[in-house]
Amino acid sequence: MTKQENVIKLLLVEDTVEEAEQLISTLRNGGIAVRPARAGNAAELETALNSQPDLILVNLAAKGLKLADIAVAASHGGKDIAVIAVTAKVDEDIIADAFTNGARALALRNRTDHVQAIVRREFEALHMRRGVRRLEASLRETERRCDALLDNSRDPIAYVHEGMHVRANRAYLEVFGFEEFDEIEGMSIIDMIAPDDADDFKALLKRLSKGENPPQKLNIKAQRADGTAFDAIMEFAEASYEGEPCQQIIFRQQTVSADVAEKLEELRSKDLVTDLFNRQYCIAQLERMIGEAAKGRNDQALLLLEPDNFKNLLDTVGLGNADLLLGDMANLMRRHIQESDVAGRFGEHTFGVLLAGRSAEDVKHLAETLRHAFGERIFEVGKQSVNTNVSIGGTLIGEKNANAQTVLTQASTALRTAQTEGGNRINVFDPAAEDKADEEKNRHWLMLVKEALAKNNFVLFYQPIISLHGAEGEFYEILLRLNGPKGEITPNFFMPVAEKNGLMPAIDRWVIGSAIKALSERERAGHKTTFFVKLTAQSLDDQTLLPWLAQQLKNARLRGDALVFEMPESKVVTNLKPARTFVAGLKQMHCGFALEQFGSGLNSFQLLKHIDANYLKIDRNFMAELPKHKENQEKVKEICDQAHHAGKLTVAEFVEDAASMSILFSCGVNFVQGNFLQEPEKVMALETS
Repeated sequence: MTKQENVIKLLLVEDTVEEAEQLISTLRNGGIAVRPARAGNAAELETALNSQPDLILVNLAAKGLKLADIAVAASHGGKDIAVIAVTAKVDEDIIADAFTNGARALALRNRTDHVQAIVRREFEALHMRRGVRRLEASLRETERRCDALLDNSRDPIAYVHEGMHVRANRAYLEVFGFEEFDEIEGMSIIDMIAPDDADDFKALLKRLSKGENPPQKLNIKAQRADGTAFDAIMEFAEASYEGEPCQQIIFRQQTVSADVAEKLEELRSKDLVTDLFNRQYCIAQLERMIGEAAKGRNDQALLLLEPDNFKNLLDTVGLGNADLLLGDMANLMRRHIQESDVAGRFGEHTFGVLLAGRSAEDVKHLAETLRHAFGERIFEVGKQSVNTNVSIGGTLIGEKNANAQTVLTQASTALRTAQTEGGNRINVFDPAAEDKADEEKNRHWLMLVKEALAKNNFVLFYQPIISLHGAEGEFYEILLRLNGPKGEITPNFFMPVAEKNGLMPAIDRWVIGSAIKALSERERAGHKTTFFVKLTAQSLDDQTLLPWLAQQLKNARLRGDALVFEMPESKVVTNLKPARTFVAGLKQMHCGFALEQFGSGLNSFQLLKHIDANYLKIDRNFMAELPKHKENQEKVKEICDQAHHAGKLTVAEFVEDAASMSILFSCGVNFVQGNFLQEPEKVMALETS
């Protein structure tokens, strides 16, 4: 979901503006970004519906409009707008009437957490429905293209449902001697099979009708319309046609004998050194398992196995005997797995096993059995006797990680982790267990953030921004920390959870309010100070932030230019319209605005045509070992020259050393900042001048 899509276009059916504002505040205080509108009568409702709101919150006590009429109007023309009934009291009749009259959900007005939860849930459900419709449209387009490819394919392909032809391409018709599909539509596939193989094929169709999986390939004698027969290989794949499950069947004419064809197929799928399946075959089997997992099957897994000291083993047995050693290892592994398991060689000395029909405990037990077996075995290679321990990494395959690349990455990561922890161990990744652990960790951080907001448990740190050209006053960057049980916690731990749960606007307000308080204290002490305060993208959609800020400055009797709000260039680009509105509002209060990580885009200065920034904070990537990188120095100077021409001031963050300071000065940078100059401090000491 994009940032723009996160903003809820909300229509409130309320008799008074005050009641509507109460609900809006409830949602915004929960970090839910809304673009609200209100309707109090039928004319206002009709006008509001023309703007296509996402959700409608209907006060059941409103006198101007009734829920049933609103639900009918909302669905008019096939619109998908979620209607939520809002009530201060609830009983059986209210619940029944609300859903009977078209509400998707019922929210308790006096429970802010319930209102927020219902709005989030219905908005997520709306996005899911919209996503499904987009996918359905994409699927129809894909099917259209596949249909065109099918017609142009040289392979004879047919779709068979319950043993009857429902689709066939031109190549299929030509192979069997038909002119048009009408001649075989509804014809049994058995009519394409020679009498000698008909009984066996009927038995196969019966097994398929009971839900059994078809063979991947079947050698059979096919029969043309004129009665002539030819040897063919049938390839099966599950498919659907016009929404009905069916079998895709490809007939390939055999140009060699069945035995030779089988041998060639086996050679194509096998690794010649180990006699295990090769990587290509294993990946194809993994893709098949991924398809099963996507349908809900969760008893599959991939294990990867590597000897811990393979380089030392090669030094001992010699490079010429490496294939013998690998072959012996493959044989040992093969003896401990089932016939239905797919064992393969995934890399130079990486073996893998695809498992199906195994529980998580069974998978781990097999991994432990293999680890123990290798540890016990002494390999006789040439005149040398060697033994080796192995590390085994793997992942369970389920619906949540039903992607071949994801499964391979997870298994490989698990294997590398086992090796870096000392080897001779197993490490099987369980996506479900990982999700539970992540959920628990997120709940913990969310609790700390909410508690910090409720109990004023955040703390501000200050880092000097030093002028290289003697600008008047003091300049500081404001950095946020959370007071945790064991000390201050940096934002990278709690910010992602706060952002995910829509709490950034509330945190931004806390930071701004605290910064204004600190600024006013310094101003009263006679220290002219400017604070750079970070602003998150979620706050751009909070239309009450600017009025609130103006009031805070007025109450503190603080000049607006003591505050400079900053946002990364990339965030501003992706939220250009609300950012432009917000910056325009800041200018009215004489507050400044800074673009962070400036210069990272293709044409960063183009952004200044839309955003009137006072400061450009140069992208930190240019600062890394600046004295060693001439091109970075040239880029910094180019940014400074263009910035000064445009009347902007520049700030270099993350300055690392004295040599960089000299370069930045010569480039024309106005301000510098970084831990080399001074690390952030919790308390900013007042000067005693």
